[in-house]
Amino acid sequence: MESIPPIRTSFTTTDGLSLAVELSNASGQPTLLFAHGFGQTRGAWNVAAATMAARGCRCVTFDSRGHGESDRIAGDDYHMEQFAGDLLGLALAQPEPPILVGASMGGLLGLVVAGEIRPSPFRALVLVDITPRWETSGVERILAFMQAHPDGFASYAEAAEQIAAYLPQRRERKSEQQLRPLLREGADGRLRWHWDPALLAGGLISESERYQPRLLEAAAKVEVPVLLLSGERSDVVSHRTVDEFLALVPHARHAEVPGATHMLAGDANDAFTTQIAGFIASLESADAATDAAVKQPATRC
Repeated sequence: MESIPPIRTSFTTTDGLSLAVELSNASGQPTLLFAHGFGQTRGAWNVAAATMAARGCRCVTFDSRGHGESDRIAGDDYHMEQFAGDLLGLALAQPEPPILVGASMGGLLGLVVAGEIRPSPFRALVLVDITPRWETSGVERILAFMQAHPDGFASYAEAAEQIAAYLPQRRERKSEQQLRPLLREGADGRLRWHWDPALLAGGLISESERYQPRLLEAAAKVEVPVLLLSGERSDVVSHRTVDEFLALVPHARHAEVPGATHMLAGDANDAFTTQIAGFIASLESADAATDAAVKQPATRC
């Protein structure tokens, strides 16, 4: 299929914020709704969405509130309910229940929505290196990076150097073109990250540990098919947290991606999209088997 540039659009939340959205292969099926991690943008999915759109899927990516080109809230207090409500609204706005592909924060929000809302607005879940209980040291490493440069950077080259130090597994440094969507130039000429600084100070972070019982309870109520993908070198997800999740959601499938860290899609996109494609194929096979069983004529005794 010929590559077609994504369509840029927007979505208005229930409290009036505008979220930046991109749609690839508008006529494709099934619909994949990609939800990025904390501190990321829809750009984290660019390669994966393009790959899956070329495979025939309809792909929707978006910037969460307070991230990228989406609106920031007027106050300074972000909470899980806001993000979960945004995700639910986006799912219900699709022409069919989408398959959610959620990384880190996006996956946790997917668990909350899928576990607490009936009927589920999702056809299935793909959780990308996240479980309801996580390894605290890995999350602390992420937050430390996000908090490390409050005064920003003097140049794109300086920002690229810091990202390279944070992601040593990546061979190539980010170019200025790649960094432009991730940084904003302030009145002082300094380049700062795209996210609202209030995200780091509000309840979303300070209350994150308190959310875990709710996340565990929601996971146990998930009824749709689930694929959990974890990175072999992840410091956020471990064998311990994976085993706990699989005990809570016994129908879930799990695959570990060799060599990948928590930034799984960026580290190993080919392996990542291959896993998603196989999962979609299994869903379609199951649907076909169900349809065949329904159409089977009744046997007379």
